[in-house]
Amino acid sequence: MSAAPDRTAHPTLAAASVVAVVFLNLLGFGIIVPLLPFYAQSFRAEPWEIALIFSAFALGGFFGEPFWGRLSDRYGRKPLLLWTVTCNGLCYLALTQAPTAFIAFIIRFLGGLCSGNNSVVQGYIADVTPPHLRARRMSWLGAANAIGLIVGPSLGGLFARTDIGPIGFRIPLLICACLSASCVVALLLFIREPDVRDRKLHPTVSRWAATGEVIRHPVLSRLMLLTFLIGSAFSGIESIFGLWGHARFGWGPRQVGLCFGVVGIVAGLTQFFVTGPLVERFGERRVLAVGMATTVTGSLLQSFSTGMVTTIPALTLSALGQSISYPTVAALISRNADPRRQGQVLGLNNATGAMARVLGPLAMGLSFAHLGVNTPFWLAASIVVPAILLALNATTRRPA
Repeated sequence: MSAAPDRTAHPTLAAASVVAVVFLNLLGFGIIVPLLPFYAQSFRAEPWEIALIFSAFALGGFFGEPFWGRLSDRYGRKPLLLWTVTCNGLCYLALTQAPTAFIAFIIRFLGGLCSGNNSVVQGYIADVTPPHLRARRMSWLGAANAIGLIVGPSLGGLFARTDIGPIGFRIPLLICACLSASCVVALLLFIREPDVRDRKLHPTVSRWAATGEVIRHPVLSRLMLLTFLIGSAFSGIESIFGLWGHARFGWGPRQVGLCFGVVGIVAGLTQFFVTGPLVERFGERRVLAVGMATTVTGSLLQSFSTGMVTTIPALTLSALGQSISYPTVAALISRNADPRRQGQVLGLNNATGAMARVLGPLAMGLSFAHLGVNTPFWLAASIVVPAILLALNATTRRPA
């Protein structure tokens, strides 16, 4: 595929702008991780309500991912990126004024809807990247996710003022809104629209028709099931981590943010320097299996943590496994999908991940409240174990 020449677009700056979109998505998700349990408690929300607010962002993404992905196949990647990033910034501003838990839920849902543009970003990368390099490039997007997870929780924990109620959470959200505005400017100045004529010659099918095609596809269906299982486990751990740390060790937003900051550094370095070379050397199947086995190990060890010193390594293992697995799955999906509908198929995969981030936190929140504070980690491990076996049989390319 060739890119149309664009004298105003610098390739390096264009790539940086696209990666910045992914960074902002996870920044918005990550910034709420250390804040949400305490933010929601300021509304006197129950644990299951906290999990529901946490899941609202992912629920919005479930609807947004296939929608934006399909539109980007038809109208181009750049216009959709500009629109979604702008709306996401407005949602950060709105969240600073949320007076109740219900309003916070609605705003988080809309924020997730607007942030559901990973399929557009992945489609852009797939458009401009040769197939044999996609795992490496997708891992760069995963690194941006991980770095967003570094900055997000750390930013939230550093600037939050839990002693003055909901108003104490505004500063981190205002910073996110400013970063979104900066990203819009960068997209306007530097990104170029890929010239993928073949994609434009063929109209996209409906969401339900595309879903049916994926379900019937022997490889794509298994890969998306992997996305669901991995996403359910890790997002569930993230959602209750603040409550768990508070219940076990009396931690507040700063301690929770510190844990996620350290974890994010390790995951980010892994995405940039490890995932791509591992896949190129050992193949997707082995890397996927090892990544998920690492997540299982971290989840089990987490339940035996005795403090910060043991918590961070266990959480790091869980994040490390996820950061290896996710970009590998996305690369495999882009290779097996019809090139004319890569954005739509990647959108369905991201919607699957979003639904996992809805159901995972709800399941973990209920198990935390009714079965014990360590139960979510055991549940997460039990979810990922069958995914390891599935990965060993899901990566061989077959005709659709």
